[in-house]
Amino acid sequence: MNVSLPSGLNRFQNLALGVGVTGVAMSAVGAIFDPRQFFISWLFAVLFWLGLSLGCFAVAMIHHLTGGRWGDATRRFLEAGYMTLPLMAVLFLPVCLGLHDLYSWARPAEVAASEILRHRAHYLNPSAFVLRAVFFFAIWIIMANRLRHWSREQDATTDLSATRRARALSGPGLVIYALTVTFAWVDWVMSLEPQWYSTMFPIIICGGQILAAFALSIIALARLREHPPLAGLIAPGHFNQLGNLLLTFVMFWTYVCFGQLLIIWAGNLPHEILWYRHRIAGGWKWIAGFLGVFNFFLPFFLLLFRASKRQPRALAVLAIIVFVSQVVNAYWLVEPSFFPDGIHVHWVDFTAPIGIGGLWLANGLAALKRAALLPRNDPRISFTFAHA
Repeated sequence: MNVSLPSGLNRFQNLALGVGVTGVAMSAVGAIFDPRQFFISWLFAVLFWLGLSLGCFAVAMIHHLTGGRWGDATRRFLEAGYMTLPLMAVLFLPVCLGLHDLYSWARPAEVAASEILRHRAHYLNPSAFVLRAVFFFAIWIIMANRLRHWSREQDATTDLSATRRARALSGPGLVIYALTVTFAWVDWVMSLEPQWYSTMFPIIICGGQILAAFALSIIALARLREHPPLAGLIAPGHFNQLGNLLLTFVMFWTYVCFGQLLIIWAGNLPHEILWYRHRIAGGWKWIAGFLGVFNFFLPFFLLLFRASKRQPRALAVLAIIVFVSQVVNAYWLVEPSFFPDGIHVHWVDFTAPIGIGGLWLANGLAALKRAALLPRNDPRISFTFAHA
């Protein structure tokens, strides 16, 4: 089933595909001249867009489990987001090919010289890394396909069994999501600096993924609110609820980030402090300041006002600011591990996220066309749009 989208959005899909192919091709050229930089840039880029896919998956499960008028208006956008997971599995392959350039535990000479790396070699080694990555993607893709299948199945029947199955999966699914993201980001980001460890780090990652997913949902809903079948049904109340959720996760993300920094710095914990020193040395402190302003202070202050949340365009602008800030945050998490003395910007740092993002958007829009923008036969739909 293909659903028509506004002609401008169809053109945007073609443009996104073209930009994606071009960006990936330019990044491949960068790999020829500077393989190490290519793998570094590709890692941060693929982790951001994969995190967005997983954030959409988590938010969709939250809605299936808890309900809420905001979710029925954005469900198809969330589904389109998490149906990009197979694409992200393919785009993750270069990371597996670049382990020697990315991770010290993948270089035998460094493992032999480090007691920490030798102690962790049974877990942190190339074979185990790849096998775990395959396992994580398999779990995510299988669960995402089932959730999407039941959502579309409900469109075709008034039998509520599909809705019940989606809800039944979402409870344990959120637990599985949190556990797999924890182990995945320990492998993919935390192990960049094996001497560093943090029990709060996976919570920060999950919070950022969900925050980016809410930002994307707001942007998409603001763009398509006047397109059938959403036209006339999307009210300021829907945006108000989404604005409240965006504010909630802006506050949550900032709280856990600052809480971790405060505890580590006050406790004078040498291994953990080193990780932060790499991210506030030289020019990196300007990136940290950027995140403080645009991922907390500005959206926090403006989202306190009800008018900001009920105006679709104003809320969409704030969502774009938060979304871009999360891209910068992914860059800030990865690159200082390789360039701790000061900020480092390479042209592949732009082509990689733009290229992957173009393919992500084209793939997501293709998934969006395969189902009606408004879910059908869900028992909550009439309430959703009658009491907005």
